Amino acid sequence: MTNIASPSFVTGLAELAPAYRALLCDVWGVVHNGAEAHPPAVAALTRYREGGGIVLLISNAARPVAGVVEMLDRLGVPHEAYDDVISSGGAARSVLAQRPGTRVYHVGPEHGRAIYEGLALDLVDEDECDLISCTGLFDDETETPDDYQARLAGWRARNLPMLCANPDIVVERGDRLVWCAGALAERYRALGGQTLMIGKPHRLVYELAMKRIADLAGEPVAKQSVLAIGDAVDTDVRGAVEQGMDVLFVTSGIHVDDFGPRDAPDLARVQAKLAASGLAARAVVKRLTWEGGA
Repeated sequence: MTNIASPSFVTGLAELAPAYRALLCDVWGVVHNGAEAHPPAVAALTRYREGGGIVLLISNAARPVAGVVEMLDRLGVPHEAYDDVISSGGAARSVLAQRPGTRVYHVGPEHGRAIYEGLALDLVDEDECDLISCTGLFDDETETPDDYQARLAGWRARNLPMLCANPDIVVERGDRLVWCAGALAERYRALGGQTLMIGKPHRLVYELAMKRIADLAGEPVAKQSVLAIGDAVDTDVRGAVEQGMDVLFVTSGIHVDDFGPRDAPDLARVQAKLAASGLAARAVVKRLTWEGGA
């Protein structure tokens, strides 16, 4: 199977499932919206696993894997729906663990500090650091990237590198979008700042994912046998395509307003959105389901 330039709608995962040994499924926007789980998606993943398939959830959440699982539990996503989780926060921990003694200034909410627990790092004030580690905005309920422009310029003047533990620009929270760490990292990069992006669409997180899929399967699994599922063009789709994986694109996520009526997305608009980014998908679905429906 290969990604195609003009994908068509399918009624659900059942139409594609027999061709793939494993799913690499996005979380926010597909399995839940940050406030509640999507039951049809949960049912589809559970049904796929019951048929012998492997489901690895892949999230750009700047949290250790345990934190992502805790959130899934809280939102009502049962463990029967997935085999394991790969998170950008977990991948960031693996990178930071290789830099013992680094003086780190954390940018992001208090819960973002969980990625440093147990690591030999020195968490310091902004003026004392030699690395900016960004897990998000300090308060994504009230702030925007504009509030950080002076700080970004100051970091750039000091030639400080930035590690971004969540490349997403925005993410769903209930029925609205909130800013993520990737929005700050992209602004920093535009100023000429050195950035290390951890998570989709970048290579490291896919290497970790394929290794975990092989562990779960008991043998290597070809990328052509893995179907990536996601709702974000620049992270989910781009990352999978660049890794040689097929994509099932979900239209009801962060790009939903680009496709016309929410309950009746225009396929031509979906195809144009992908083509404008030089990307493709194997198929399109309004929401992740098994055999269609809401």
